[in-house]
Amino acid sequence: MPAWPRAKPAQVGMDEAKLAQARDYALTGGGSGYIIRYGKLVMSWGSPTKRYDLKSTTKSIGVTALGLAIADGKIKLSDKAAKFHPSFGVPPESNRDRSWLGKITILHLATHTAGFEKPGGYTKLIFEPGTKWAYSDGGPNWLAECLTLIYRRDLYELMFERVFGPLGIKRSDLAWRKNAYRPAKIAGIMRREFGSGISANVDAMARIGYLYLRRGRWQGKQIIPESFVEAASKPVPEIVGLPVVGEKYGNASSHYGLLWWNNGDGAIAGLPRDAFWSWGLHDSLIVVIPSLDIVAARAGSDWPRKPGARHYDVLKPFLVPLAQAVRN
Repeated sequence: MPAWPRAKPAQVGMDEAKLAQARDYALTGGGSGYIIRYGKLVMSWGSPTKRYDLKSTTKSIGVTALGLAIADGKIKLSDKAAKFHPSFGVPPESNRDRSWLGKITILHLATHTAGFEKPGGYTKLIFEPGTKWAYSDGGPNWLAECLTLIYRRDLYELMFERVFGPLGIKRSDLAWRKNAYRPAKIAGIMRREFGSGISANVDAMARIGYLYLRRGRWQGKQIIPESFVEAASKPVPEIVGLPVVGEKYGNASSHYGLLWWNNGDGAIAGLPRDAFWSWGLHDSLIVVIPSLDIVAARAGSDWPRKPGARHYDVLKPFLVPLAQAVRN
């Protein structure tokens, strides 16, 4: 697909005024955006070609490589992470002294339940895996290293060959910087991060969202397993209700999938429960609402936060009008 076909909102059963409400809120942080229904671009703003530093939206894009590894039979969510990484979890040396390292699974790394502290470098374990939920860059970065060692390839190159390229994403649309927190290479291979590191334009973001909307298929080809998309986009039964470390994340364990956020517990009223999204610093978002056949991408600067607001409150003025715009 070289370019998105365009349609007016009314042509795809959407209310233009409601879409404009979502766009206008998005623009309180400047930037760019795309709204797509039925595979057609119905509203856009800003530049379609400018790349933005997506910060933690990298987690949701990067975890797609886990989907590839599952499809290739190289890994299972239940596998112990140490099976794939000879120095998993170390440094710091203090982690080696605990019995916890050997218990950490791929699922723990993909759901912020492994127990690693927040920063993306080498951080200590602060709880037994599977007992709490704590938002972390370090855990996903260990996951990226496991996948790098499994494929013996730079994940940037793997993803362009297997995912980005087939989606029509060019290197001018998406870049993945070198690791900012750990040595540049592991086993002689470029070491990427899942915690952060990807910059992309909203066109590339929307294509990734559309892959997930279509349950891993793109133009008739199954790129990642449908079962993986299903698992990534919904609350994970094993972690629902776990205590959340840090007040700012609310009841995050009940609406988090595999490095994607979701509305599976109905935390955002007026938004379908099957909605899921990436979410990075400065409010970069790839939004997927399967029941409404909607994909939206937004990147720019932070939206204003109100004192005392709950974790999801800043998203509601963008996400809810998207859903309310659907007329059929």
